[in-house]
Amino acid sequence: MDNTLLPRLTEWRRHLHAHPELSEKETKTSAFLQDRLRELGIPFEAGIGGTGIVATLSRPGSNRSVGLRGDIDALPIAERNDAAHASQTPGVMHACGHDGHAVALLGAAAMLAADPDWKGTIQFIFQPAEENGAGAKAMIADGLFERFPMERIFAFHNWPGLEAGTVAVHDGPVMAAGGRWQVTLHGLAGHAAIPHQTRDPILAAAHLIMGLHTIISRNVDPCDAVVLSIGQIQGGVVSNQIPESVTLIGTLRTYRQEVREAVIKRMESLIAGTCEAYGMRADVEILSTGRAIINTSAEVKLAIEAGKAIGAKVRTDLRPSTTGDDFSFLIRDRLGAYVWIGNGPAGVDGELHNARYDFNDAILPVAIDWMHALAKQVLKTAAPSHNAMASPDAAGRIVANFQSFDYLPDKGK
Repeated sequence: MDNTLLPRLTEWRRHLHAHPELSEKETKTSAFLQDRLRELGIPFEAGIGGTGIVATLSRPGSNRSVGLRGDIDALPIAERNDAAHASQTPGVMHACGHDGHAVALLGAAAMLAADPDWKGTIQFIFQPAEENGAGAKAMIADGLFERFPMERIFAFHNWPGLEAGTVAVHDGPVMAAGGRWQVTLHGLAGHAAIPHQTRDPILAAAHLIMGLHTIISRNVDPCDAVVLSIGQIQGGVVSNQIPESVTLIGTLRTYRQEVREAVIKRMESLIAGTCEAYGMRADVEILSTGRAIINTSAEVKLAIEAGKAIGAKVRTDLRPSTTGDDFSFLIRDRLGAYVWIGNGPAGVDGELHNARYDFNDAILPVAIDWMHALAKQVLKTAAPSHNAMASPDAAGRIVANFQSFDYLPDKGK
C-alpha cells in the first residue's frame, strides 16, 4: 500500500477508537467516515439502514461488481487501557476492532481509487450495528443489493492470537449462528431468616444453571459444536431477603439447525422441571441472530489467491469459531467469503471483547492490500451463474452438516 497514506489511516483509526459509539447510535462515527471519504474524493451515499454508508467506485468496460464490508460500531464495555487514544466515552469501547475494520476499508478505497488497473464496480459498505445483529438486515431492508449492485461480497475480522498479518481462510463454516436467551424465575419473596415461608428463586436458579450445563455433555453428540453459556445473573437487592425473582441471561451458539432445536427443547424441559420442583413460574425468551457464516468455495479460492498475491502468510487449517457476525445475512443472497487477519499475540487481556483489547495498527497494510488485491481479482473473474446466485449449494458448496437458518432477531453478538 501507499506508505504516505498509512500515518493518516493510523490517526483516523485512533480517533475512532477514542470516540466509540454503540450499535444504531453511530452518528458521529458515520459523519467522521463521510468526511474522510470526501477528503479522499470517493463518492458515497449515507443513511443506508440507519447510519450505514456505501461508497462506490465504478469504471466502464466491465459489468462485474464486488462488495467489501467493514463494521463500525463499538461495545458497552469500559476500556482499561491507558493509551492516548483510549476511549473517551464512559462505558463504551472498540473492544472488537471495528475501528480498524472501518479504516482499513477507507484505505482499500483510497488504494483502488488510485489504481488504474481495474474495470467494473466496487461497493465499500460501512455497516452499523453488527454487535446487536441488526445492521446487515437493516441495510438489506433499505435496498442495499438493489441500489448498489454486487455479485459477490467479502469481509475480514482481525483475530487476536493469530500471527499478525496472517490471512486465515475457511473452506466452509467460519462462525456459528448466535443467540441470546433469557429466563426469569418468579418465586415468593420473604425474610431470609424464615426461608420456609418463601419460594426461593436463587436456589432454583442455581439448580437450573447446573442442569443447563449438562445439556452439552449429556444431550449433544460430542461431534457437534455447541456453546451454551450464562453471562448474567440478576436477582436480589439486600442480604436478608429472599427475592421475588432471578433472571439468567446467556448465549447459545450452534451450526446445525436440528442440533439447535434439540438444545432449545431440552432447555425448555429443564426450565419447566425446575419450576415444578421449586414452585416457580418462568418467563422464557430464546432468540437468535439466525445464521452461521459459511464461505462459498469459489470465493474461498479468490480470498486465498488475494492473500498469496500480496505475499501474506495464508492459513487454511484453522477450525471455525463459535463467535458470530451478521455478515452471514449479507451472504444469504450473495456468494462471498469472510476471513480472519491475525492481530498478533493476544496475551492475557488481548482477546476480543476484553476491556484491554486494542486493534493492532501494524496489520492495516495487510488488510488494505488484501482487499485491494481481492477486489481486482474478483472483477477479472467470470460472473457467478444464476443458479449460484440463488443458492450457494447449487454452485457446488454442499453444506449438509452446517445449515444456516432464520429465527427471531437477536440483541447481542
